[in-house]
Amino acid sequence: MTRLPDTLPDRLLDDPALAAVLDAIEADGHRALLVGGAVRNALLGQAVEDIDIATDARPETVMRLAQAAGLKPVPTGIDHGTVTVIAAGRGFEVTTFRRDVETDGRRAVVAFSDDLSEDARRRDFTMNALYADRAGKVIDPVAGLPDLVSRRLRFVGDPEARIREDYLRILRFFRFLAWYGREAEPEAVTACSGLKDGLRRIARERIGAETKKLLAAPDPGPALALMAETGVLAQVLPGADATVLPSLIAAENGLAPAWPRRLACLRAPGVAEALRLSRGEARTQAALAHALSEGWTLSEAGYRLGEATGADYALIRAAEGETLPEGWQARLAHAAAASLPIAARDLIPQLQGAQIGRGLKAAEDAWIAGDFAMPAPALIDAALLAGKDGP
Repeated sequence: MTRLPDTLPDRLLDDPALAAVLDAIEADGHRALLVGGAVRNALLGQAVEDIDIATDARPETVMRLAQAAGLKPVPTGIDHGTVTVIAAGRGFEVTTFRRDVETDGRRAVVAFSDDLSEDARRRDFTMNALYADRAGKVIDPVAGLPDLVSRRLRFVGDPEARIREDYLRILRFFRFLAWYGREAEPEAVTACSGLKDGLRRIARERIGAETKKLLAAPDPGPALALMAETGVLAQVLPGADATVLPSLIAAENGLAPAWPRRLACLRAPGVAEALRLSRGEARTQAALAHALSEGWTLSEAGYRLGEATGADYALIRAAEGETLPEGWQARLAHAAAASLPIAARDLIPQLQGAQIGRGLKAAEDAWIAGDFAMPAPALIDAALLAGKDGP
């Protein structure tokens, strides 16, 4: 078994902005510990993006100490104990040790605590309940380090209890499995399956955010397969089919993960509403779904979808069994750069009203079929013929 270090790397702890925040909080003798994702990722040798800090200082004390040190405190979640401290233009979330007083499956009422172990017990997964002091020494109140070493995803304490506190933790379980896990605790999987109906209580925006993060993992295939097996996938995306996803990931062949491509591969109807996608995201999903249902050629996909989304379409078709021709990327790029050399004004006055749209559509179809080589006069003739032949 691989042995992870129990001390954080110096390059993380030597950050002057982080040191300034820790110095400010510790000025009155309070504890200030790195916690969660920063500790987990640093131990795994992965990039650390955001650094969260846990402390026994109350939020108002954090505000006062930060101001006294010349830093800017922002009460971003002060009712839940969180103050964002700005140092060197960067934000560090500083949260007071907490324990849950009441939960309803979506949000919690908390009480502040002086006890690190209470704070750890309210967290979701053991690998996220790791702390580190400013010397880099890892503090492990719930035996999360062995789980991180083995990449075993396990809830803190009773899985059902953790899920009932916030049903979104079901999706977080599969997201963290995709990103950091190799083994899922059986009791956790059973709890996720048994309590999946609780996801109906969660805002679709939150479900959408978790789903995007999950699909952006290097290889979300095994996690999606387990979601399908437990019925969680059907709960979140009715009609989704994850069986082709491993083939898509193979077809990507080292390309950067792209959640829109992988989401389209699932072929789930009503995905925009289910995940509350933005208008732009919804348009992309609708365009890919239409192209896949129509079976567009690469030329048509490149022309109508653009090079990037056209490539997503091509990769999904490859995952579904189509052999992509040599130079398919160049063909997409050529199609995406093409511009129809005629316009509505070229068809007036011979065509009027709806005839113009019908004629342009026919010309466009002929132009795509001719690999964008048909000259403008021939395209006008095709447009006039189709426009006049219609009703």
